[in-house]
Amino acid sequence: MRIGLLTGGGDCPGLNAAIRAVVKRGTAEHGVSIMGFHNGWQGVIDGDAQPMSREDVSGILVAGGTMLGTARCHPHKVEGGIEAVIETAQSENLDALICIGGDGTLRAASKVHNAGVPVIGIPKTIDNDVVGTDSSIGFDTAVSIATEAIDRLHSTAESHNRVMVVELMGRHAGWIAVAAGVAGGADIILAPERPFDIDDIVKKIRHRHRHRNFSIVAVAEGAVPAEGSSWKPSETLDAKGNPIAGQIGAQITQAIEEATGFATRLTVLGYTQRGGVPTPTDRLLATRFGVAAIDAAVEGNTGVFTALRGEQVQMRPFKVMAGKTKFVSDDLLDTAIGL
Repeated sequence: MRIGLLTGGGDCPGLNAAIRAVVKRGTAEHGVSIMGFHNGWQGVIDGDAQPMSREDVSGILVAGGTMLGTARCHPHKVEGGIEAVIETAQSENLDALICIGGDGTLRAASKVHNAGVPVIGIPKTIDNDVVGTDSSIGFDTAVSIATEAIDRLHSTAESHNRVMVVELMGRHAGWIAVAAGVAGGADIILAPERPFDIDDIVKKIRHRHRHRNFSIVAVAEGAVPAEGSSWKPSETLDAKGNPIAGQIGAQITQAIEEATGFATRLTVLGYTQRGGVPTPTDRLLATRFGVAAIDAAVEGNTGVFTALRGEQVQMRPFKVMAGKTKFVSDDLLDTAIGL
């Protein structure tokens, strides 16, 4: 039996742990051959692959990034892409493909599966926005990094009597900003799910500074002002309609300083949130997902993705998550905003 393996979309901590689990479980327990494709779906289109053994994945459990490389390539958006994937699967005699990726990469996996190539998905994204799973590979590490940054900003903010604005990743869902904001004790948390009013933010900061001389504001990069609010930022989206890193944070920083007179500074964490050593939680989750995925492939259970549901790892059909976004729940938002 031959199984293909790829990582697609943005890198994140824990990818190598998942690769390691697939290869070790697949070769030792099931005796299958694993072909690793370089640079995501682009590697499958190009037929750029390498056989993978236990020796190849030795020592990669704690390494960040992905040893296979990655790319933001979706075969259904490339002319002849699906056909090229089918051709590669046939020429490599693949019985299935295991695809490790976020919502976009897994949406592509669903389309490839529907075209006739058996695929199993493993969700990874620091944004934690894949529907159907409680958590995705990379989220815990990103929150840990963001929380540590907020912790460190507290001392500078207090020492200099400043308002510190920290912009975190999260284009459409504010999981990192909300989780790290709560864990790091941010005084104001702004997420795309709850449009904000700058006047309310200013009022809260002024009230707080009657008793404390500093404030921390955690902002998701996709945060937007509420309709009808008095303040509107200038253009913060790129040509593809995605938030431009640093734009909303910079404009909120300026607005707060102008309205309050308090010294206000911005920190944009950016790609720092996606790099480095994965936390033990992400290593464990990636390993469990990798084992479940290769087991499903051997059993012929395809068109599914691994999902954490409570304490259990389950296999769920692609239709559960394809084309959808998991937003921060109202309960968690109420907790974050009500502190």
